[in-house]
This record gives sequence, structure tokens and C-alpha cells, in this order.
Amino acid sequence: MDWNERYSAEDQPSLKAIDEFVNTELWSDMNTFLRESYGVEPETSYSCCSGQPGWNVKYRKAGRSLCTLYPMEGFFIALVVIGNKEYDEALEVIPECTPYTRALFERTQHSAGGRWLMINVTDEAILDDVKRLVQVRRKIKR
Repeated sequence: MDWNERYSAEDQPSLKAIDEFVNTELWSDMNTFLRESYGVEPETSYSCCSGQPGWNVKYRKAGRSLCTLYPMEGFFIALVVIGNKEYDEALEVIPECTPYTRALFERTQHSAGGRWLMINVTDEAILDDVKRLVQVRRKIKR
């Protein structure tokens, strides 16, 4: 059963239920990174968007989106928006990313103020790409 069929808009899943559905350390690693690096807590949100409907997990810092995570069975999708302000810095980071992320960046059209990267996080290397791109959105203050 697809994630968006499992929980309706009226049936919000717990964070534990989301963890159990995704069932990968990559999910735990990403959530821990965001919480510890940025001091933020996840917000669950329901989306009717035709691109990726259903419950997702958003992370924001100072009113600005860091990323949105979409649960999938055995992996997750990370939406990272590279806006106009971050674009030049992203161009410096992209060559260091995996071939998958580089190709995704190249084929994603610039629209609505940036490139909306829907990244399938299926391994550690791609997870590292997402972390780098989130840091382009907002630096980690130590």
C-alpha cells in the first residue's frame, strides 16, 4: 500500500509510524542531522500536491524551509529548493555530488524562484548530497 493511501488527510501518522514505514537508517540519519545541526523539530504536514501527495515531514529554520521529507517504503524523497540566492553556491557544490544528484540538478528546470529538487535518498552518498544542499540553503552555526 502506498504511503498516501495508508494515512488519509484526517489520519495524521505519528513520527514513530513514519519511521517504521520508511524503515531505513538513512531516514533516521537525516532527521538526526537536521535536529542536531539546526536545532529544529519536524513538522508533519499533509499535501494534496499531485507530485507527491500525502503526509510529509518539513524542517524550517527562522521561517525558511530547509527541506521537506517524503516517506517511501525503504527510502525517502528529500525536496530541497535551490533558490536564486543560493544558485551560485549550489553550482559550486553540485560537482562534488553523486552522478545521480548532478543529473537531477541538470534536468530540473528553474521555476517558481528556484530549482525544486526531488531527490530519492536511497544510499549514504545521496544522503550526503542532500545534507550538502541543505547547508547551501542555510549554513550550520557552530
